[in-house]
Amino acid sequence: MNQEPIVTDETFNGLLKQAFNAGASDLHVTVNSPPVLRVDGTLQALGEELLSPSSLEQIVQELMSPAQYKKFTDQGELDFSYGVPGISRFRINVFRQRGSISIAVRVISPSIPAFETLNLPSVLLKLAQKPQGLFLVTGPTGSGKSTTLASLIDYINHTQRKHIVTLEDPIEYLHRHDKSIINQREVGLDTVSFDSGLRAALRQDPDIILVGEMRDPETIRTAITAAETGHLVFATLHTADAPQTIDRIIDAFPPAQQGQIRIQLASVLLAILSQRLLPSRSGKGRICTTELLLNPPAVGNLIRTEKVHQIKSVMQTNFQLGMHTLEMSLRELLRLGAVDEASARPYLTESTL
Repeated sequence: MNQEPIVTDETFNGLLKQAFNAGASDLHVTVNSPPVLRVDGTLQALGEELLSPSSLEQIVQELMSPAQYKKFTDQGELDFSYGVPGISRFRINVFRQRGSISIAVRVISPSIPAFETLNLPSVLLKLAQKPQGLFLVTGPTGSGKSTTLASLIDYINHTQRKHIVTLEDPIEYLHRHDKSIINQREVGLDTVSFDSGLRAALRQDPDIILVGEMRDPETIRTAITAAETGHLVFATLHTADAPQTIDRIIDAFPPAQQGQIRIQLASVLLAILSQRLLPSRSGKGRICTTELLLNPPAVGNLIRTEKVHQIKSVMQTNFQLGMHTLEMSLRELLRLGAVDEASARPYLTESTL
């Protein structure tokens, strides 16, 4: 009889170290499969040894506190952050599938990347100096939203005297107080939900609030109210572009409330940054491509009058303000040779190619 391999948290730490050293963005650990890394967007098997259900159960029990394990047992999934000393931090999602455990790990950089290294529009730094308003960062999972926000908070921390409250699920990048005071709160550990944490934040004398995700109408409404009442609010949504983001916010509310939400959003919105990560043509890492909507009077008027479908044309014709569509950003990256056509093609229309 073949003896099952003994897998412990030290073995798992070894997998995390390999993922970090390989420059992977993610690690997937599931039963009857070798561990799999995602490097520059491509999945790669890590060895050939298959993991058993009992091995993964053992890993999870050793990684989690008793309270976390009970919550996982009750709910079937759990998000938490985890650190390997001397290596990095990781965002871990444990979930059950077909009765067995699977683990998805996001590798977090041990240091907050400098804004200048992320290929982001420089106008964002000016927006980060605004005293109030709503700044949204959107894109699919794995598009670098958390990194973008961390770099902006880090920039503010080193240049302005502010009180910053973040609400995250889980906490990924760790900020150290510099010119600013930063209080980082983890949903499920330090506060019950984004909405409850956001409501509490309004009583904590913040200048800036970061909301990890606006998941429900209550959180959206409170974030808009916070922006109206003199706070700079950063938040994320899993939307593809600026028009879809505006529609998602409006459609989260009953029809009778949508008119008022349109008026409020048109008033407080600073910008919507939508982003994707594409493989670099050099073969080393990925590069960020963006879409940026600002809120000059013309855009605010389109939001108020339910003409969101016209926003793309405003973005295309107001490049001098810093606005641009995803296609415009991709065309520039193609011109510079930073990405190849095969990577860009899914995001481009035929007329662009």
